[in-house]
Formats: sequence, C-alpha cells, structure tokens
Amino acid sequence: MARLLRTLRGSQPVARFQRCCGLFPAGEESGGCDPAEGARGHGICNGAGALRSPTAADRGLPNGVRSGPQAWSQKYIVKNYFYYYLFKFSAALGEEIFYITFLPFIYWNIDHSVSRRMIIVWSIVMYIGQVSKDILKWPRPLSPPVVKLETRTDAEYGMPSTHAMAATAISFSFFIATVNQYKYPFELGLAAALVFSTLVCLSRLYTGMHTVLDVIGGALISAVLLVLLYPAWDVIDHLLLTSPFCPLISIVLPLVLCYNYPKLDYYSPTRGDTTTILGAGAGATVGFWLNNQYAVPAYTSDNFQFGFHLITSKTVVLVLARFFVGICVVLLTRQLMKSVVLGMLGYRYNFSIGDLEARRQLEVEVPYKFITYSSVGFSATVLVPLLHELLGLM
Repeated sequence: MARLLRTLRGSQPVARFQRCCGLFPAGEESGGCDPAEGARGHGICNGAGALRSPTAADRGLPNGVRSGPQAWSQKYIVKNYFYYYLFKFSAALGEEIFYITFLPFIYWNIDHSVSRRMIIVWSIVMYIGQVSKDILKWPRPLSPPVVKLETRTDAEYGMPSTHAMAATAISFSFFIATVNQYKYPFELGLAAALVFSTLVCLSRLYTGMHTVLDVIGGALISAVLLVLLYPAWDVIDHLLLTSPFCPLISIVLPLVLCYNYPKLDYYSPTRGDTTTILGAGAGATVGFWLNNQYAVPAYTSDNFQFGFHLITSKTVVLVLARFFVGICVVLLTRQLMKSVVLGMLGYRYNFSIGDLEARRQLEVEVPYKFITYSSVGFSATVLVPLLHELLGLM
C-alpha cells in the first residue's frame, strides 16, 4: 500500500499520461537542447543534454521554497492536438471564467433553488480544498519529467486538486438537485456528471499540475462532503432565505475565515482565490435573502419542467438574452468594483494600483477581493433579475 501511494504521488505516472496523449518535452523529442535556451527562460540543460525546469536552487531560493508563479517554462511539443485542446478546455471548466458564467446561468434560466444549493456546496467544498492544500503542503509534480502547461497555480501546493473537487461538487450537486424536478433520464444525468468531472480530473494530469493521488483525493473529498451536506440541504436553504441573521452571518463568517487563512512562508494565490470564492458566495447569499424578503422577480422553469425536447426557439432566444444581459452586468460590476476598491485601498495604504506586491498583502488582498466579488454575487442575484424584468425578459 505504501508503495502504491508513493507511485500515485510521483511524477512518473503523470509524465506517462502526457506522453500517451501526445505531449512531449522538447528536449526529449529533439534528442538534446541548446544551453542558450536556459538563458532565454525556457529551462536548463542537464548533463544528458535534456531540457529541464530550474530548481529552487537555480533561482537562488532555499530548497523547497517558491516565490510565486513559476517564471520558467519547459518547452514542449504537441503531437495530438485533439487531446491538447480537449484538456485545455476541460481545465478551464474548473476556473473563474466557468464559475462566473455557469452558476449565474443556472440562476437566471433554470431554477433558483438549484442555483442556491450549487453555490453553497461550491463555496464550502472549495474553502475546505484550498485550506487543505496549505495545511498538507504536498508539492506539485516535479518538472521534469512532467511538462507543466500552467504557471499561475504552480505556486500553490497540490493535494487535493481543487479543480477535481469543484468539478465533482458542481456536476453532481446539479444532477442531484435536478434529477427529481425535471424530466430527463437518470442514466443521462449520471453519465453527464461523470464525464464532466472525469474530463476536468484528467485535464489536471495532462497539464502537469497534479499527481494521480491529488486528483483522486480531491474527487473523494468532494464526494464525501456532498454525502454529508445533502441531508442538510433543505435546512440550510430555509435558514438562508428566512433567518434575520443571514446577511450578517453571510458577510462576517467568510471575512473571519479569509483573515485567518493559514499563513505560508511565501506568497501563494490560494488565499486570494479562497477570498474570491467566499466573497462571491457571500454576495449571492445576501441576494437570495433579499429576494425572498422583498419578492424580487423569480424566474419560472415551466419551459424546462416538461422536458427539454419541448424547448422552443423563443425560449432559446430568451435564455440567450438573459445570459448576455446578465453577464455584461456581472463583468461590468467586477471591473468597476476592482477599480474603485483598489483605488480606495491604494489611497489608504499609499501604493499604486499596479503594485503587485502591495496587492498581495493581507490588509489589501482580502478586502479588495472580498468586496469586489461579493458585489459580483449580489449583482448577479438581485440587480440582474430586476434588469431582466425591466427589459421584459422574465
């Protein structure tokens, strides 16, 4: 068992998977490398003439210490573009661009109750996953032999894979919440959830960002959390809609968690990403409460209730119009709040908006990201529905 765990934690299985899918290190394919490549930031030649990524010692850092997103990238050759684009797209399904489009889409076009459950589950699962990374401190796969296609998240630890956790939580919470409400085959919904989560999990191996054990651990942790949360779904949902303390708790509790996030010896984007997630969840939760208290227009799902095959062209146009209007408001809100909040914090702490190091400080990063994304969550659940009603899109 110990040997199996070491194998799953190792980089070799990931490298073999990449090669099976047609992704090779450039040095391996060319039979050697030019030492000048290292000077251009592509890597360092080892004694055997193969290109390798620099170690911490190469960068002048203590062993095991990283200073942010990896500035060096290993050159690679793609021999199967189908897998390349498939897994690059699948990896994006676990990132902000997906969350900020898919979750609001469900709220605007399908069902409020489904969206509420998905957002709450997503927030809880992601917080536990992000904190677990910085507590366990398991490294990501070594490069080489692994080829890494991403740089931003390379400064994070690996176990568990939060992409795997989010994909499992979102796909299966959607399936569980809708299977008894809408008329579609159980097998179809289960297969869709499995395919979605599997593609995202495999993409983390293909991009070289996680070991096999990271991905399995993330999916299993998410599954356990879903099993534990499912019996309490209705109780949590009822409290979020009716408790007079909901807005206060929804703001204060996430802020406390963000300010007391585990501290690391170097900067990692995990705290900022966690603040983004909790902020969006907090803003959306306050929006849910206000909608219930003041009867903000609710969407109907009659067109979906009797089967997806009965959806008309008028329904499709309405759905697309809602989404286009809504996503424009969400993106505008995000951009506006980023500028306003960063400007205010820059004035308060005397730094320029372009100062990346200042923006990474706790007293700047947490309020900046929390206020920005709580505003995004609030606008998606309150302002956008009001605008939809005003434009006759309800």
